[in-house]
Amino acid sequence: MNKPLVGAFLAALLLGAGVAPAVAAEPAQQAQDVAPKADPAVKAVTFAGTVALSNCSGSVVRSPDAAPTDPALVLSNGHCLESGFPGPGEVIVDQPSSRTFTLLNASGSGVGTLKASKIAYGTMTDTDLSLYETTSTYQQIEDSYGIQALELETAHPTAGTAITVASGYWKRTYSCDIDGFVHQLKEGRWTWKDSVRYTPECQTIGGTSGSPVIDDATGKVVAVNNTGNESGQECTDNNPCEVDENGNVTVREGINYAQQTYNMVPCIGAGSKIDLDREGCALPKP
Repeated sequence: MNKPLVGAFLAALLLGAGVAPAVAAEPAQQAQDVAPKADPAVKAVTFAGTVALSNCSGSVVRSPDAAPTDPALVLSNGHCLESGFPGPGEVIVDQPSSRTFTLLNASGSGVGTLKASKIAYGTMTDTDLSLYETTSTYQQIEDSYGIQALELETAHPTAGTAITVASGYWKRTYSCDIDGFVHQLKEGRWTWKDSVRYTPECQTIGGTSGSPVIDDATGKVVAVNNTGNESGQECTDNNPCEVDENGNVTVREGINYAQQTYNMVPCIGAGSKIDLDREGCALPKP
């Protein structure tokens, strides 16, 4: 996994290689900021709506049916939760949280601080996902900072789609295409389903965990960045392997992955509340 920064530091001290889902960046990497790409064919992806966590990246997201008065949701990874990595089969719902997030504008400057009221949902089972409910509404964020939430795509993405991974932690973007989809992605104790595999250009690093994966053509969030195979090992921490429908294992050293987010949308009900019993919601339940 693209280790959260604190986990990466401890892993470097204790194990030399790390045991968390995303790698920490070296100080030199922090300075290698990349400006949002400018493609004349599409609207450029910016940092507007992304956030920086203490150890990861994230974004303010909304479902297509969200109302301006709904409490805003912040999307990141399950392995970025302040309580630590959820175990296999563990699902966290409606747990109090006072976590804060630095909200970024289009250029990547911090413009304000959002505060969580609770962890609305978090898991590392089948997917690697956390959703925080904040104390601010979508309208309050727009009125105060002029920033709109990123909209969640409702349909399964397609291979070949041009995407941008926008890291609020590093204020850095990565541009590539969706290379394909993985039946099962296994890393250490965790297994994720129907994961997004990037083409090699997206060389994400530690701290990019939780970054929104944005469809360049629509500007909508199609996935959340979460891991990559660092050293070519098979199915170990920081070295996920691909398992197909027949159980065949493939290792792709240096390739990075994300978890799709279209399947979250049916689970977001009125008031932007998480309702795992809604029709069409297939996220794991506690």
